[in-house]
Amino acid sequence: MRDTDKDAIVPVARELLSLGFDLIATRGTAGFLAEHGIEVRIVNKVAEGRPHIVDLLKDGEIDLMFNTTSSGQSIADSYEIRRSALIMGTPYYTTMAGARAAVKALGTGKRGTLEVAPLQSYAMRSG
Repeated sequence: MRDTDKDAIVPVARELLSLGFDLIATRGTAGFLAEHGIEVRIVNKVAEGRPHIVDLLKDGEIDLMFNTTSSGQSIADSYEIRRSALIMGTPYYTTMAGARAAVKALGTGKRGTLEVAPLQSYAMRSG
């Protein structure tokens, strides 16, 4: 997670915990979250050796992933992560806006406040 997104991930992480998720993060993000009182398991980056994040994806231990990047190098380094998430069908968000929207949707679904209506009810009516 890029450093500029770390403050924004704190409320998202807290909401995920309240929804029953366990959190896993690489060292930098995990340390930041721990400083804010958020319990998180540390996982290696791919370059740091096994077991790493791709191993956890392939083992089905990751249900949802947020990975924001800040440089061309970090984007290139995350290629294997993005590929594995796609293959495993793991939702993968690369922006904080996407992360917030995903967690809001999860919370709405879990609370059962999601309403379904026919498409026609949204159509503008003349007259």
